[in-house]
Amino acid sequence: MPLQPVTRRSVPDEVFDQVLSEVVDGGIGAGEALPSERRLAEVLGVSRPAVREALQRMAQTRLLDVRHGGATTVRDFRRYAGLDLLPRLLVRRGELDPAIARSILEARLVVGPGVAALAAERGGPALEVLLTETLDALGETDDGVQRQVHALAFWDHVVDAADSMVFRLMFNSLRAAYEPALEALAPLMAEEVDQVGAYRVLTAAIGAGDPETARAAADRVLRPATTSLLAALAALDPALEDR
Repeated sequence: MPLQPVTRRSVPDEVFDQVLSEVVDGGIGAGEALPSERRLAEVLGVSRPAVREALQRMAQTRLLDVRHGGATTVRDFRRYAGLDLLPRLLVRRGELDPAIARSILEARLVVGPGVAALAAERGGPALEVLLTETLDALGETDDGVQRQVHALAFWDHVVDAADSMVFRLMFNSLRAAYEPALEALAPLMAEEVDQVGAYRVLTAAIGAGDPETARAAADRVLRPATTSLLAALAALDPALEDR
């Protein structure tokens, strides 16, 4: 899709999103040089400082190779980008990317049980108390959005207890991609956040220091909604079935 004029002027976020879409969709291929700042500003209908800020941010996310005195070229985002790019990949130009959503769901189902197992090894009895308090708050509300908020708080404690910086950064990126859609996802996530009993089994396993039971219990918590959401995505984009 060709670049389009930005309707709200001087908004680096919009410039970033348009150029990102061109990079991700292959409109500007890896190794290709970007147009000059001046040309981008003309095409997008924004100021050069807005373009410059957007490109600097893209360079910080390792999407561009900026050489002083030379051309600014596009990098292969699949090889160089980090998890910080995930929220922007999930929703581009106001639309959900089903393939990115699928990869997020698959990642949480694979990673979540492992994090729970580590928390069981490293958390201790105090963690069980903290998780129980969080589940009590979850059980006291019928609001789908608030239940998701409490579930996120539950996993936040679990990730802390796992004591892994890599898992912490992964969780932060997944949460950043997920939180803007809490209201829209409430009906589908009810299958997960409503099963307070399953969360309590997981909590007991973590408190008992039983990593294998915690791993299995986390899978039981995460799998039902994950399966439903993956089916919904496949209905939204049948091409996912062939990938």
